[in-house]
Amino acid sequence: MDEGTARERSGIALASVVRFVDIAVDALAEAREEVDALNVYPVPDGDTGTNMYLTVVAARDAIRAALDDEAEPLPALARGALLGARGNSGVILSEMLGAAARRIAAATPEQRNATVMAEALREASVASYAAVGEPVEGTMLTVLRAAAEAGAEAAAADGARSADVLTAAAAAAREALGHTPEQLDVLAQAGVVDAGGRGVSVILDAAETVLTGRRPIPVTAPLGSHVIPVPHLEPAADELSADGPAYEVMYLLDADDDAAPGLRGRLGELGDSVVVVGREGLWNVHVHTDDVGAAIEAGLEVGRPHRIRVTHFAEQIAAKAAAAEAPALPTLAGRRVVAVAAGPGLAELFEEAGAVVVRGGPGRRPSTGELLEAITACGAKEVVILPNDEPSVRAALAAASTAEADHGARGLRVAVIPTHTQVQGLAAVAVHEPGRTFDQDVTEMTATARHVRHGAVTIAARQAMTMAGPCEPGDALGVIAGDFAVVGEELGGVALVVLDRLLAAGGELVTIVSGADSAGLAERATAWVEEFHPHVDVVVYDGGQERYPLLMSVE
Repeated sequence: MDEGTARERSGIALASVVRFVDIAVDALAEAREEVDALNVYPVPDGDTGTNMYLTVVAARDAIRAALDDEAEPLPALARGALLGARGNSGVILSEMLGAAARRIAAATPEQRNATVMAEALREASVASYAAVGEPVEGTMLTVLRAAAEAGAEAAAADGARSADVLTAAAAAAREALGHTPEQLDVLAQAGVVDAGGRGVSVILDAAETVLTGRRPIPVTAPLGSHVIPVPHLEPAADELSADGPAYEVMYLLDADDDAAPGLRGRLGELGDSVVVVGREGLWNVHVHTDDVGAAIEAGLEVGRPHRIRVTHFAEQIAAKAAAAEAPALPTLAGRRVVAVAAGPGLAELFEEAGAVVVRGGPGRRPSTGELLEAITACGAKEVVILPNDEPSVRAALAAASTAEADHGARGLRVAVIPTHTQVQGLAAVAVHEPGRTFDQDVTEMTATARHVRHGAVTIAARQAMTMAGPCEPGDALGVIAGDFAVVGEELGGVALVVLDRLLAAGGELVTIVSGADSAGLAERATAWVEEFHPHVDVVVYDGGQERYPLLMSVE
């Protein structure tokens, strides 16, 4: 579908949607460290900003690829966001973006743009709440709902425009974000606003910028700061061919306004499909040419090119031809386990158990697309996913449902066992038995994972309030069942307290997984168990995971 068709279906220009994802990517890139730092836990394993940024990057790449391939751009944006989603925040954001894109795509010329935009925000909010089993107020859900309500009120006014809707929505989001500490005690104790809500606010600010040219003033910017959005460059309408120029060159250019006519003329001598658009010193440049260097030098002669992108058409043509000639998909057979591993040693353990491994862990959560690729590439008819990390459970569920929707006709079945820790995943894969029926195997693995009592130790990186009281940077923290339950001065002592509590209800097997910086902790913990619980077996593995020197479980 070309852009003309899209505009026939909706008064909201496709170019505006493309500009939105471009600006949203840049805004989240700038804010990602800030959003990551809003993680209320004392350990720096929160990556909300990074996950949201990567999700929007995937959406941007997907819609641009669809434009290049003359595919449906808005559905591509929705699917790209879904496949690129990482962690809880990324998956919820992908639901928001997908719902909004579907509403815009379904609009008709008779509908007011303001109404369409308000309904897109409302449907995004509804979808985000539906994506969460137990919605919690004071989160990104609350911030978007406030934005949607303000957008609906603005749209009801006579003569309202979509810009009015987004301006009201963005302002309401910022206000709702400021109230999130009043709704969640953990935010109030940490003295921060919700990280996901801040990310949503950044995205809505980007949407407002697209339609108004104004950028809401961030707390770190001087008064009066603003940005002018760069007009979107349309891809060339002509088909790629071996007879045409070999490369597409695109870049942004900082240059005086009077330089544009001369640059257009020079690029016209070098190739075709020349577009130079912009204003107020910022230009977007596009040309098809055989001389990449000369096209970039032409920009250097009049200003400063940046964000340069070069595409080799021959590679695109070859890729399309290879895809068209690809053989039929093989028949699915057997059963495989897909496991997320947080360290090299853990990856080896899961691989030895026969699992397909996807690397993960704090700061590197796998995307829905990565999990989907692992599901489809293993060639199994039945697949069990072990996310082994609470923020990755939702991405695993999204990958499972997408895989079944795409390959259900081939008989593919996928089950997600909601393992929240690596040790739960190890316990589950240990009882995996392909000889059982799929449902029996999933039931047994799920029951085993649920009955594992698990803990860990780590070091506090910041001051915070935990369930065990306040902690300071450098304090040793003990984690039990996902909560910070012990605060102490030394990791080894805290590890023994955690083990003692895990064994309080009895147990037959203790599993200890040492991390990248364990420094003898595993040996000390093993000796303690052998002395005080001699009837309990101990198994020690070298997991190599970061940030958590020791993982422990009791079965």
